[in-house]
Amino acid sequence: MTTPAPHPATASRRTLTAAVVQASAPLFDTPAALARAEELIREAVTERGAEVVVLPEAFLGGYPKGLDFGITVGSRTPEGRDLFRRYQASAVTVPGPEVDALAALTRELGCHAVVGAVERLGSTLHCVALHLGPDGYLGLRRKLMPTAAERYLWGQGDGSTLTVVDTGTARIGAAICWENHMPLLRTALYAKGVDLWCAPTVDDRDAWQATMRHVALEGRCFVLAAAPYLRRDALPAELRPVQGDEPGTVLIGGGSVIVSPLGEVLAGPLRDGEGILTAELDLDDIARARFDFDPVGHYARPDVFTLHVDESPRTTVAPSGGTHPAAAPR
Repeated sequence: MTTPAPHPATASRRTLTAAVVQASAPLFDTPAALARAEELIREAVTERGAEVVVLPEAFLGGYPKGLDFGITVGSRTPEGRDLFRRYQASAVTVPGPEVDALAALTRELGCHAVVGAVERLGSTLHCVALHLGPDGYLGLRRKLMPTAAERYLWGQGDGSTLTVVDTGTARIGAAICWENHMPLLRTALYAKGVDLWCAPTVDDRDAWQATMRHVALEGRCFVLAAAPYLRRDALPAELRPVQGDEPGTVLIGGGSVIVSPLGEVLAGPLRDGEGILTAELDLDDIARARFDFDPVGHYARPDVFTLHVDESPRTTVAPSGGTHPAAAPR
């Protein structure tokens, strides 16, 4: 006698535990930032059961909130140039020792992680999201468009790093901070089948929550948004952020959140301190949500709208014998 298959309503659920980390790392101290990242990933996995962990934008290398680097229109100061020298020295290379250490950790723990970092590529810095997993380093996303004053610190990425990682269980992609406001970028990533949309950010505004819920609802994907919590007393004493020198002044106020494919908040937003948010994600909710809306499938109109994405690497000089190592995209 054949045993009947379980009814879909009673079949086992496909679940995954995700964590977003709300914390900051010491500015201008890369070894300490790496140690902090390792500590937080390990805590999320071993104590919270996380299988995917997301850390905030520029966690390695630092987000220098409130610093002006001596810039006014048409002029720079020697002090600002030296501050940038310190900032550049704090950035990581890819590949490099910091990435190797994180890759060793995710291999040990058997988890996936998306870690915000500042990458030094030649003499230019890029804001990136590092993808790591049980097989080690898996790739990166370079931020396409630094926002406002970030443009005098970071260069622009190109279409060659629109990385999406297939874990075998879910597809993980990342959009960094205000990239989440770019509708064509979102469409390009949706077309790659993103299930877990990671959003490393420093945007702590209430309005950011609307963006995260919109992306989840539009992409019919889970959104994992990780923001830092940073106070003035965490910066070196000699710095002068525009927000003031009162030690308890909050420079970045968090707002990390996890959202379902139907726009429901599953965890967070977290305010008023550091912490780790976790949620058990029912991956079948993705199919349930895409039943009536698939932005790049049955709800798209390719007869009316098409998007062409250039994913070729862009370099300034490409000698006939090969690309200069310092300029080569990774």
